[in-house]
Amino acid sequence: MKYRIEKDSIGQIKVDANKYWGAQTQRSLENFVIGNELMPIDLVHAIVTIKMAAAQANLFFKKMDHKKAQMVINTGKVILTHQLDNQFPLKIWQTGSGTQTNMNVNEVIANYVNIQTKKDLLHPNDDVNMSQSSNDVFPTAIHLAVVKSINAILIPKINSLITSFKKLENKFKKVIKIGRTHLQDATPILLSQEISGWRESLENCKKQIMNTLVSLYELPLGGTAVGTGLNAPKGFDRKAINYLAQLYRLPFRPMINKFNGLAFKERVASTHGQLKILATTLYKIANDVRFLGSGPRAGIGELILPANEPGSSIMPGKINPTQCEAMMMVCTQVMGNDVTVTFAAGQGNFELNTFMPLIAYDVLWSTRILGDAIHSFQTKCIDGIQANLSNIQNNLKQSLMLVTALSPKIGYAKATEIAKYAYKNNTTLKAAALKLKFVNEVEFDKLVDAKKMI
Repeated sequence: MKYRIEKDSIGQIKVDANKYWGAQTQRSLENFVIGNELMPIDLVHAIVTIKMAAAQANLFFKKMDHKKAQMVINTGKVILTHQLDNQFPLKIWQTGSGTQTNMNVNEVIANYVNIQTKKDLLHPNDDVNMSQSSNDVFPTAIHLAVVKSINAILIPKINSLITSFKKLENKFKKVIKIGRTHLQDATPILLSQEISGWRESLENCKKQIMNTLVSLYELPLGGTAVGTGLNAPKGFDRKAINYLAQLYRLPFRPMINKFNGLAFKERVASTHGQLKILATTLYKIANDVRFLGSGPRAGIGELILPANEPGSSIMPGKINPTQCEAMMMVCTQVMGNDVTVTFAAGQGNFELNTFMPLIAYDVLWSTRILGDAIHSFQTKCIDGIQANLSNIQNNLKQSLMLVTALSPKIGYAKATEIAKYAYKNNTTLKAAALKLKFVNEVEFDKLVDAKKMI
């Protein structure tokens, strides 16, 4: 393998001649051989857009000439097309400020130009990192990447699942079934009403997630090392962030208190907290679906779930609720990620949080797997659900809780006696009521009508 010699403040180091990164990236590769978790490319691309925005701002303030600014911007555009994704190999297990990933981007942009032109035209620190610090670039990139990921990946998937639930509500609006509380029979409910609860919860989750994004639209770029803005021209933050707002077509704006933006991560933690709430909602929906589809003969069996693949290596014909299980595993992972993000948000001392790569990784990971799981759950399960009308009707007829409708007429105690008698003697509520002579047949038929109980 051919090498070239790169230099930094530590000294010289060999770098693969086919790679565009430099000394600091290479040192990180060699010093942090930990796990397989790479810095998310979405975050890398967010840093690239910051470099492009900074070049625009530095050009405006005459700190950078037009030629250099255009080189940074043009190289950034190449990177954003994913042509150079293999040039960003660093693990999330690195410096807690993300400095090495910031430098990875700086080095790739500079060396891409220098190697292509065979001239030393750009310096990773002096030019590409001009008016910036890793300490304001990395938290800004987290905001950019998280907002983009949620808007582009998660919210459309939530909307699609909500639409599917609305279709099921319309499809099953006349299906009366027995309700259940505490895993026990309760009073009747429409299947559409049950599904409407799922939909409403998703809509609430979506609303709360979107609410948390408001604070993430504020960016700490321009705070440089500790929040004071040292080495950045006055107005740099506004000019650079205006460019980012145009690029992303989102209402990004400068954070007023950049000391907060560098040192604290409550905004990102709050957003992930709402992802956790979404996970709890999806977990319950998936769990309800798999219970309602349990059977097909020895379970509840009120829903017929799509048969996507064989469910057993030993039991022929067995079909399992695999989409529900996958969803629930994803939700469990997101709940675990929230513990990590919550703890990490409180780390670091004084002017900087030093767990930022981990925070970025987990928030973006949660967003990605939730979006993927929702899409899979919707297309491979929810969209193909059918109602088992015979089981639904049989369960409704057999339920003892229809006796609730008699309480206003005969009182709670006598209604309880009817239910207990019917259960003990394995008979119907009607037979028990007539046997105990608490109501006559006409009264029973008039009062115990599932259609009137929903």
